[in-house]
Amino acid sequence: MLAALAVVPPVRLAVARYAVPSDRPDRTGCDACGTPIGLDRPLPALGPAARCPGCRARVGAPPALVEVALLAAVAALALTGGPPAARLALAWWLGWAVPMALVDAAAHRLPNRLTWPAAAGTWALLGVAALTGPGPSPWLRAATAGLALGAGFAATTLLLGRRGFGLGDAKLALGAGALLGWYGWPVLVAGLVLAVTLSGVAAVVLLVLRRVRWSAHLPFGPFLVLGTAVTLVLTT
Repeated sequence: MLAALAVVPPVRLAVARYAVPSDRPDRTGCDACGTPIGLDRPLPALGPAARCPGCRARVGAPPALVEVALLAAVAALALTGGPPAARLALAWWLGWAVPMALVDAAAHRLPNRLTWPAAAGTWALLGVAALTGPGPSPWLRAATAGLALGAGFAATTLLLGRRGFGLGDAKLALGAGALLGWYGWPVLVAGLVLAVTLSGVAAVVLLVLRRVRWSAHLPFGPFLVLGTAVTLVLTT
């Protein structure tokens, strides 16, 4: 738990920096007054208060949201089974997945500076888990699952455009698919089905509440992250 709280400032910085439209430069300071935001002076902008030290305007994610998300990630990690090295891979992925989910929810984007390190570190740590445990078979299955899920998402983008998954989702799927695939093909299918189901339920609820229109496009990243974490908790 203390480790999760220790990463609050860098996670909040990532959310504040990248939760901007893709055609705009990354945020480096307060939108209201321009006060720089960085790890050299993390409080109060990068703490639970999420307030600019200059004008007290809100910065990045709402107060306490990052902290709650990180504690939920710690709980998911504690409840997931598997060898220590595989759980270390999950810890690495969750550390990146929290800011990715929050950025995608806020700005409908999954920047490369978050997706690529998440996938690369996950694959590498699963490789360590394979070398120190069951051998290459689980890692090969995990790699195949990650590539297959990522390619499938990318294909929908090429074929369906905005109606398909985004390329950011495809890069997020490289890590999520590998983690699910490590535990078996049925786990991968269960995780994908759960993520799609959660997305569909959220869309229906928002339509009923008239918060979105039929033509709206919900970000899928948060649902893939949540579906992956919940599936691993329930199946391992």
